[in-house]
Amino acid sequence: MIRASWIDALCREERLPPGYGESVHRHVGPLAAKIVALHRTRARAVVVGICGAQGSGKTTLALFLENWLRRESGLAATTLSLDDLYLGKQERLELADREHPLLGTRGVPGTHDVGLAEECLRTLTSVEGNAAIPVFDKTTDDRLPNARWRSVVSPVDVVLFEGWCVGARPQSDDELRTPVNALEAEEDTDGAWRRYSNDRLKNDYAALFRCLDALLLLRVPSFDKIIEWRGLQEEKLRGSCDQREIERFTRHFERLTRHMLASMPGYANALIDIEDDHRLASLEFPDWPGT
Repeated sequence: MIRASWIDALCREERLPPGYGESVHRHVGPLAAKIVALHRTRARAVVVGICGAQGSGKTTLALFLENWLRRESGLAATTLSLDDLYLGKQERLELADREHPLLGTRGVPGTHDVGLAEECLRTLTSVEGNAAIPVFDKTTDDRLPNARWRSVVSPVDVVLFEGWCVGARPQSDDELRTPVNALEAEEDTDGAWRRYSNDRLKNDYAALFRCLDALLLLRVPSFDKIIEWRGLQEEKLRGSCDQREIERFTRHFERLTRHMLASMPGYANALIDIEDDHRLASLEFPDWPGT
């Protein structure tokens, strides 16, 4: 029998709207069951990707899914966030100077430490001991010193690898030619920034995402909704937000977000639709491994 007390407590702690606990039972439970079966079938640690645009609720979903796997299924589970794997501020400034000024802003492929991501996944899934997991501080826009990284007893049974572009595939050269917004038209006139990011998706990010045993997509209603939700995130993080800054920042992600919304439902192993009010609307398993 599922114990509801921890679900109710987490809902209160995260200040989630009424009814979210019911969504946890309806969606997280079946998803956890699929992951448990996958772990048993593979007879080893598994890595499950959770992809969702900014503000889609992937971090919250991962929190409840990790707790469900640990509390209800008895598996050692942890979450690794792509957001904690951004290059440090100085590294991004050097990258911006070397490649393109827009790479100074964290977010797009090319602004993460892919080698560190691979090392974290390898350690979490196969090395006995205490794995040191990086922590990125968005208030300072920089990674915390190693002494302040979090420690996870490894190896674990399940890693939930969550991030806005986890599992994303590159675009074709033709798709890159036309700017998708004013940011690209005015600040990436020759397309060098978007080509650099796309080339990284073709190469080291593709190698990183091959570690995934399964991929879940949180499908948002529209890109415009992402801008609204990003503002809510900033208010929760900082207590206020500048709407113009939010919109400019979000435009860095627009191209790949639209591409993922169009293409990823065709290859994701599981799909959750997100309603306008942030509720989890439906759960589908179009191509779950081993089924």
